[in-house]
Amino acid sequence: MKPTLVLVPGLLCDSLVWKHQLAAFASTHELLVPELSDFTSLEAMATAVLAAAPESFALAGHSLGGRIALEIVRQGAARVTHLALMDTGVGPPSPSERASRMELVTLGETRGLAAVAERWLPPMLHPTRRQDAAFMAPLAAMVRGRSAISFRRQQEALLARPDARPVLAQVHCPTLVLTGREDEWSPPEQHEAIAAAIPGSRLVIVPEAGHFAPLEQPIAVTQALRELLAR
Repeated sequence: MKPTLVLVPGLLCDSLVWKHQLAAFASTHELLVPELSDFTSLEAMATAVLAAAPESFALAGHSLGGRIALEIVRQGAARVTHLALMDTGVGPPSPSERASRMELVTLGETRGLAAVAERWLPPMLHPTRRQDAAFMAPLAAMVRGRSAISFRRQQEALLARPDARPVLAQVHCPTLVLTGREDEWSPPEQHEAIAAAIPGSRLVIVPEAGHFAPLEQPIAVTQALRELLAR
């Protein structure tokens, strides 16, 4: 029986973010990409993943998915065999965060998710990707395919998130901490601090990648994940 790899996508994202990794590990792992748009808290999202997953599994989370992954560890650390945290963070909301997140929610509710994609996606990506129409089109379509209701739920969950830094001490499995070098939302120094708090973790900074490292540099990210799973 093949081991299970759970790949948790981030804000406004679905399995597209893991497109290359799904192809790379299809022959070696049972793959699970949870759909968590109906939940209003990270705790409920993590509980749903644990309910759907087997007794033990490897776990990777991107962006919001990384925060969900840490909540999964908090609830069921003994079940996670390997952990990858990608382009993510661990701290509580900043004082100014609600205003900026709710501005995007209002944009989605009044003008649609296409307007959100137009404003939100480009700053998340490496500058060379922003001008690549073939690369941008599937990402924009992914965002347009989400709903304003699920977007509000995800944003409210992020704004109610607990400080996850104490959870890092509960991580005792092989761990990868990865981000794009040009990730302006979740920068390398943020990941350096996360990796420093998890003994034995491996830090990977991916060149020429922004916040969507698994899609922007799929070969490098897949190789880092492959090396993690071999530990």
